Amino acid sequence: MKSHCHYIIIGAGASGSVIANRLSADPSVQVVLLEAGEWDQTANVVEPGGFVKLWGSQLDWSLPTTPQPAMAGRELTINQGKVVGGSTSINAMMYVRGNPANFDQWQALGADGWSYKDVLPYFKKLEDYQGGDPNFRGTGGEISVRDCPDDVMRSEEFLQAAVELGYDGPHWDYNGERQENGAALLQFHITPEGQRASSATAFLQPILDRPNFSLITGAEVTRILIMDKKAIGVEYQLNGKIEQLLVEKEVIVSAGALSSPKILLLSGIGEAEHLQSVGIPVQHELPGVGKNLQDHVQLPVIFRTNDGPMTTLLTGNALFVRTNENSVGPDLQLNFTPSIPAPLAPVLPDFGGNVCIFLPILVQPKSVGDVKLRSDDPHDKPLINPNYLEHPDDMEVLRKAIQLVRNLSNTQAFAPINGGELAPGPGDPDGFIRTQSSTLWHPAGTCKIGTDDLAVVDSRLRVHGISSLRVADASVMPNVTSGNTVAVCFMIGEKAADMILADA
Repeated sequence: MKSHCHYIIIGAGASGSVIANRLSADPSVQVVLLEAGEWDQTANVVEPGGFVKLWGSQLDWSLPTTPQPAMAGRELTINQGKVVGGSTSINAMMYVRGNPANFDQWQALGADGWSYKDVLPYFKKLEDYQGGDPNFRGTGGEISVRDCPDDVMRSEEFLQAAVELGYDGPHWDYNGERQENGAALLQFHITPEGQRASSATAFLQPILDRPNFSLITGAEVTRILIMDKKAIGVEYQLNGKIEQLLVEKEVIVSAGALSSPKILLLSGIGEAEHLQSVGIPVQHELPGVGKNLQDHVQLPVIFRTNDGPMTTLLTGNALFVRTNENSVGPDLQLNFTPSIPAPLAPVLPDFGGNVCIFLPILVQPKSVGDVKLRSDDPHDKPLINPNYLEHPDDMEVLRKAIQLVRNLSNTQAFAPINGGELAPGPGDPDGFIRTQSSTLWHPAGTCKIGTDDLAVVDSRLRVHGISSLRVADASVMPNVTSGNTVAVCFMIGEKAADMILADA
């Protein structure tokens, strides 16, 4: 095993895999990618329908939250991939770039060079999407993106109902020029052959034979080695033994918005008082590590249908809406499936008939939480407190979402399949929201870009106060984007690689 290399990347997820691919394209540079999970291309990973069986499996970190007061005291589980490909290997494959205004807001918050015009070329570079506007969409990239491929998941009734209410559509490219106020078929990172397009298959499988690239699986990072405010290597556990790997150039942490702050904290980088409380020597006080945690919240709104019974794997349709004129881009993503999505089937009541599901998603949450260490043991899961629905505006968005669903259901277009509302039903919806809402597993923001007191990295993703150390994943988002986050994580990896190469 190598004792040193030029670059160490921690985490083979959406961002880390892209970085590994781009950096190792230079044969003179030795790149090591550390991944706690294993390589897995079995049927449940490869076939789009298998992802439901992966949640809670050995391929999932299954990270619990603390009890959430505004969600009736419930503890939720956040699924995060523990496998090569990270969450791109276990997610529902929905591909949403977010809203251009999200990135312009990042720029305004101190993320210089992350405006929409700055990130658009990276979105275009990495994707292969056929039939889009070439000013905004890319072809020939590593990630295959397709419109909803399953006729069962499509619902022209939903799309036409949205058009009847004045929204654009029915087949709007929300990843094109404009996201907002358009009804659309959802897009997925799926190959033309109908298989999952993960970061493992798209970015790592083609480079496994590069002599200057090493993928070490089963390697759980315990800390980053720091000397004189400089990252000099990584300590990790492999097959029960502690190993150390030294680095000549940089360590890049791409372990995700829950594990990246955990690794920094274990390394002595974070709020001094918290580090001391769990017995970790302070290497550098950086109070924002683990702060600013944001996540999307989903809520099922259920109607009886006049159609025959169906169960589908995913939702195939979406509408992006701004319920508050002061929101930065859409604050609501409304997904719809004309049947019960398999992921929700085990947790929904048996309504004794055929149902369809509207799935409002709070995509610009104002509730903010944090990630802390439980102890100084690297194998302990972190303390995750998202503070879901603590901000009153988040509840208001979901109340408005329920009313929007009712407006859609009352259209002429939806009438043929509308068998009546089952849940939440009449009365005050707040109790239903607090007991039935859940995470969409899109944590972000815990090592945010910026210049304020809680910023962790600068606009080039370098950790403030520690040289030769960067973070590149969902944790660097100043604010979470309006939609599923995997596309943004691919983009962050692509842009990070460019910056690392430029700074070399």
